[in-house]
This record gives sequence, C-alpha cells and structure tokens, in this order.
Amino acid sequence: MNDPLRVVVPPLAHPADWAGDPVHDLGEPGSFPFTRGAHAGMYTQRPWTMRQYAGFGGAAETNARFLALLAAGQTGLSTAFDLPTQMGYDSDHPMAAGEVGRVGVAIDTVEDLKTLFADIPLDRVTTSMTINATAAILLAMYVVTGEERGIARNRLGGTVQNDVLKEYIARGTYIYPAAPSLRLVTDIFRFVADEGMNFNPISVSGYHMREAGATAVQEVAFTLANALEYVRRGIDAGVPLAAFGPRLSFFFAAHNDLFEEVAKFRAARRLYARLMRERFDADDASARLRFHTQTGGVTLQAQQPLNNVVRVAVQALAAVLGGTQSLHTNGYDEALSLPSEDSATLALRTQQVLAFESGMTRSIDPLAGSWYVEALTDRIEREARALIEQVDELGGAAAAVERGFFQQAIADSAWATQQAQESGALTVVGVNRFTDASTAPEIRLPDYHTLEGEQRERLAHVKSQRDATAVAAALAAVKLAAAGVDPMMPPIVTAVRARATLGEISDALREVWGTYRGEGAR
Repeated sequence: MNDPLRVVVPPLAHPADWAGDPVHDLGEPGSFPFTRGAHAGMYTQRPWTMRQYAGFGGAAETNARFLALLAAGQTGLSTAFDLPTQMGYDSDHPMAAGEVGRVGVAIDTVEDLKTLFADIPLDRVTTSMTINATAAILLAMYVVTGEERGIARNRLGGTVQNDVLKEYIARGTYIYPAAPSLRLVTDIFRFVADEGMNFNPISVSGYHMREAGATAVQEVAFTLANALEYVRRGIDAGVPLAAFGPRLSFFFAAHNDLFEEVAKFRAARRLYARLMRERFDADDASARLRFHTQTGGVTLQAQQPLNNVVRVAVQALAAVLGGTQSLHTNGYDEALSLPSEDSATLALRTQQVLAFESGMTRSIDPLAGSWYVEALTDRIEREARALIEQVDELGGAAAAVERGFFQQAIADSAWATQQAQESGALTVVGVNRFTDASTAPEIRLPDYHTLEGEQRERLAHVKSQRDATAVAAALAAVKLAAAGVDPMMPPIVTAVRARATLGEISDALREVWGTYRGEGAR
C-alpha cells in the first residue's frame, strides 16, 4: 500500500530488497560515506553529548536551571531565547510586550548573557544557541562574555544555529531579506574560522521543518538542500571550504517510527557525503555529517501526558541507534507548559539510562546489515536525492524558498498527517484511540508580568551607565559595514562591547537592509 507519509519497504525484507553494496554503501564507521557513523569508535569511545534545551524568563532564572542540569549530569548547554530576542527587539520595545521571557530567555545586552552563564566554565562546557536572524549578535555577546572573563576566543566551544533559510520555510523568525541574511551567515563562517574558534558556525536544521509537517524524506532532502546553498554561499564569499566545511553541523528531529528514523539518520549521512564529494570535491572532513537530535515536540500530546515519557524514550533510542552526536530529550509536560524541573530531570535521566544501562555504548551501528533497515536507508536516500534535484531545477534552496516550493510541500504533508489522524488511519494513543480521562499535571507558570518589568529595569540600568557617544559610533560603524562589503562581525562585536543592545544593532541593520516581505514566507 502506498503511504505518502512514510517510506514503504516490504514488511518482511529479504536480501534483494537491499540493493546496496556493503563496501561502497556502508563502508566503515568514521570513513566515507559515513553510513555507519561519523566517528570510528562512536559511543564505545564516549557517549553522545547530553545537551538539554532550556531557557525561560530572565537570565538569572535560566542560569539556575543550567546549573541544576549540569549538577544532574548534563554534559552540554543548549539555550532557548524568547521571541523578542529572536526577532531583534529589546524587552522595552512595544513589539515585545507580553512576550518577554515566554518561550525562552530574554537577552537585551551582553550583561544579560554574562548573567546567563555565571559560574559556568565556558572554556570547558560547550554551548548551543538556538538563534538565527540575530545569531551574529548573540555570538558577539558570547565572545565578549568570554573576553571579559579572560577566556580567549579559541577556547570557546559550541554551536550557533544561524540557519536562516529554514526560518523562511517553516519557523518565521526572520528579519531581513534573504541576500543580506545569507551574507550574515557566511560572515559568521569567516569569523569563526579566522578566530580559530572551536565553534560550529551553523546548525542546518531539519527539526523545525519536521515539526511543521515534513515527512522523514522531506526533512533529509530540504535540510541537505539548504546546506548545499550555505556551502555555495560560503565559497562564493571567499571562505575556503576547508576553513568552514568541517565545522558545519546539523539538527534533526526524532519521531515515533523507530526504524524509519534510524534509517533517516544513516541515509542523511551517506547522501550528504556523496553530494559534498560530487559537487564540491570535499575531503572527508568536510563531507562528514555531524548532527544534534531533539525528540519530536509536535509528537507530544496534552492528553494522557505521561504517555510522552514513552514516546520520548522511543525517539531517543532512534537517535542513538542512528548515531547522533548530541541529544535533547523533551519533558513529558511540554505540550502543556514549560517543562517542570522534575520533568526536565526525568528527560535527562532517560538519556542516562540509554547511555549507562541499555548497552548502547558497547556497539557501533548495531542495526547495520539488517535487510529491513538497509532497505529503508536506501529508499530514503533515493527519494531525498530526487527531491534535492527538484530544488536544483528551481535554482537552489534560496530560489526555491522564494518560489514557495518547500513551504507548499511541507503544508501538503502536514495536511495529510492531520487528515490521517482525524480519520483514525494514523493512531495517536490517548488522542484518537485508547482514550480515557486523565489528570493533567499541575502547571506552575512563572509570573511573566513581573519578569518583564524586571527585565526592562535591567535594560534601563545598562543604558544609563554606558557611554552614549561610544554606542552611537559603534552603531554607525555597523550601518557603514552593512551598506558596504566589509565583514559584519567585527563592528557587531565592538557594538556589543560598548553595550549597544540587541534591538539597537538589529535596527541599524533594518535601516540599511529593510525587512523581509517575500511571498514565500507568508
């Protein structure tokens, strides 16, 4: 039976269903085409990084959660920012009213970022920052935070998401038109390379497209199509592939179809390696796909929320069997509110059970050679390549975004999924089958009104203490660079150091570049 939402192979697979060549299609872990893993030893050498995503309210509140997670055994930080921060508005801007600290931490100046990472050794703990349109400003704040704590730039490690194309496609937190936005992306590539930072300058994200309704094949294809666009733009900007290719990273979702998800991760690694070699003559370091995984937020259900514990465990298992480099596991109550400290700790414990009790760290790619998994891997790779070729025919990812190609394809898949759930063709336990009354966990929301007032007071204090002349000069330099061709990161770092705010820097760029109003992003 044809299923538009899933990759279909025979339920009882045989050798003929796997058409691949073990030597060329599988290879060895850590070697081209990386089907069996990005690194030779995988988890037998060390487990994946446990990088729980957190951020809410003000910097001090989020810092307390970070410290609690690190004390509980988390091995890396992942920062969620509120919508005003993502959209380039300060907490005192009218557009920020009612949104300060709601879906992440509010960051207006470098003073907030210093509070966010207080008592955290930034030269020993890597940090992921889920930020895109304002990624250059947050990276500059991170650099200045390290600088003012005596930590050299080349000792700072982590990832900045910096994937603006998927914002136009699925998420919506874009600010500027595509051309200057992509210029900022490649300027971050250049800055990280020039400074010798142990930082991934981008995390090309399929996660948000999957959350918006993309199928597993679309997630792979559209993510890799975007990555190819970024690589082309970086090279065209004069940054050698060898200077940024090995630092590119990826971000995928893990959903409930265990074997399809495992095959998806393996297919993505292999297809990326082949495309990078075919199109850019990339060496192995630049062809190796390394990725972070987050369990599927859209799969979490408000009904019978404890079922989400099981869903998250299955999804985390898929990510680990698929060879992820780092992992976030969602809290079971996230369909209802920000995760409680107890649910966030349980989510971390889920990873720890997999790492230290399940035997996962004793094997490398344990499902390799399964006729079923290999057939799924082959099919996903073929179907994803065909979609990428369609994107190529439209002129590449940026052109396809302007044409609305990605958006329409994902919308169609999302609609088909909704229809399948409502008809009962797709079972969602506790929602359209096996339903019963269940007690929702107690929800304790922060006092956002008070948090917003306090954040505005902190912002006003920084403004009152800074050198207004230095700020004005720094912002003028940002605008001058934006109007020309010089790299953007140095003047942004200078502006951050002078205590220019995120909103002021964003407004300087808006003044020169305007804002995005493309048809494809409506």
